[in-house]
This record gives sequence, C-alpha cells and structure tokens, in this order.
Amino acid sequence: MNVKNVLFLLFAVLLCVTACECGKGKDIPAVSGIPVEVKLRRFEQDLFQLDTNDMAPGLAKLEADYPDFAPIFFGQVLGSTDSTIAPEGHQQYMRGFVTHPAVRKLYDTCQVVYPDLKWLEKDFAQAFQFFKYHFPTQALSGEVVTYVSEYTIGGFLYGENAIAVGLDFYLGEGYPYQNYNPSNPNFSQYLVRSFNRDHIVAKSMRMLVQDLLGPAKGSRMIDHMIHNGKELYILDQLLPYAPDSVKFEFSQPQVDWCNENEKNIWSYFFSEKLLYSTDFNTFRKFVEYSPNSPGMPEEAPGRTANWLGLQIVKAYMEKNPKTTLEQLLTLTDAQFIMDKSKYKPAR
Repeated sequence: MNVKNVLFLLFAVLLCVTACECGKGKDIPAVSGIPVEVKLRRFEQDLFQLDTNDMAPGLAKLEADYPDFAPIFFGQVLGSTDSTIAPEGHQQYMRGFVTHPAVRKLYDTCQVVYPDLKWLEKDFAQAFQFFKYHFPTQALSGEVVTYVSEYTIGGFLYGENAIAVGLDFYLGEGYPYQNYNPSNPNFSQYLVRSFNRDHIVAKSMRMLVQDLLGPAKGSRMIDHMIHNGKELYILDQLLPYAPDSVKFEFSQPQVDWCNENEKNIWSYFFSEKLLYSTDFNTFRKFVEYSPNSPGMPEEAPGRTANWLGLQIVKAYMEKNPKTTLEQLLTLTDAQFIMDKSKYKPAR
C-alpha cells in the first residue's frame, strides 16, 4: 500500500566526497554531516490509551494529530471507516478493536518487546542520511509511525515518503505466529525468520526503494531478476553496514551457499532456458518469496534469480563507476544492463 503526495524537495548535499570508512571492505560515503530529523511516533500507544467510554473525541484528535497516517490506517488497513466492513460505524468498530482481548494482548506484547524505540530512531537516522546522499531530490519527511493492525500489513508509505511500521510483524522468530492463523502463507517459517527487530529498517527502506523503482519493465525472467537486482543494489547502498542476510532476507548459510555457487546458479538458469522465459509460473519462485529454488539443492533459498541479478548490477556499476543511483533508476532495459555489465559468474 502506498499513498503518497508527489512532492520533491531539493536538498543540497553537504558532503560530496566519498570517504573510505571501515565497513565490509568497500568505500562508504561519509554521511554523518547530512542533517536528518527522525520523527518517530507511536500511534498504537495513542490509540490504545483512548477512553473507550467516549471514543469520538479521542478518534478525532488522532485524526488531527496524524493527518496523513490516520486516514490510511482507519480507512484502508482496518477498514473502520468503510461501511461495508464496519456497518456499526467507525467509533463502534474501533471500540471493539481496542477492547478485543486478543488484540489487547497483542498490543501489550508489542509494548513488552518494544518498550522504547530510541535505538530505532538512530538506525533510521543513518539510513535516511544515506538516502539523502544518494537521492538528494527525493522528498523525505523523516516521519516514522508505529502501529498494531492484528497482522493485517507489516508496513506502508504515506505522505512525503513517511514510513509506517507494524510492530506486530516484528515480534521475533519465536513468537507463535502460526498458532493464530496456520493457513496464512505470510506466517511460513522462511518468512517469519525475518520478523524481528533487525529487519525493521531494512524492510522499511526496501519500501522506499520499491517505490522509486516502480514495477519491472518486461515479462521475461531476466527483466524481473535485474529489476530486483537493482532493488538489492540500491538497498545495499542505503544500508552499507547491515548484514547481507538482513538485506537479502536469507539465513547466513543461504547467503554462503549463493556466494559459493554463483556459477552453478547461472548455469542452471542458462541450461533450463529460464533467462528469457515469459512463463511467470515457471520462474516465479526464483524472483518472489519462496522457501526454495526448484531444481537446486535444498540449501538454495528462493529468489536466487534476484541474488544473481544483484551480481549483474554490481558488474554493471563496476564497469560504469560514474553512474549514480538516480541514473540507475532510469535504466529500465534489462538487456542493456546485462550486455554492458559483461557479467561473468565469479565461481
């Protein structure tokens, strides 16, 4: 879900010189001098502290205090302002939501797991500095709002690239998600593995990158894999200190397997004639979330094509070092990137 006002804010980059810092053996821009303000607000606390005997004024104040966030949360996430979902009306629906024992328990759990989010403000501040460095003309309000939706949606963008974070999707791998809805594919173990605090900023920044990139241009697997490779490449530049396992949403053994089998992955796609396939169902698990990559060893994660797409984009950027991330956004021809990258699998 992405409801945005299209507004670009010019920002003068204060530091244009790339400084080499200690970090994973690569040059990382010096961004500490770029001013950012993170406005982290806890909507779930304000909502669950309302007087349930007199909801109207409290809800009105929330809508006034969160003018961009509240309409999306109430109208599109919960549907409390939609008469087809809440025929009893907005106020009664929200009274039922905040007083429901299971929802209340979920809220209390979120407060126990996340009693304070000062650390999250610092993590977002650094990510926002890298975002402003690489995308100086893009709007970035710096607002981050947390909420609880009873597992409806993990996050969304609103306003001027403001970020909404559903804390109930970050309660830890050990939280019994599957007990609440065993048939929900979103609670599969390979996905729940990333439902923790380490992934909050990465998943949030991924939404910003996906919004900048838009959908893939083309229906071939190579179109999807290089498009998603661009997403991973940009995310890596915005979170240069984050572990690859977090950015890829792989386990560390899966990251290691990909690094050790780059040539085998390439050979499999080539031999199976998948690169130029337009049958999405045939290559879906190689580019979308999946527990595995069909035809590969069980150690191989899903989305191996995206990982390989990242290697191709890396090769392109190494061959064209003056290309900025803003310019990379405009390169929508996968074949052009493939050809100019002169990609050869490392091993």
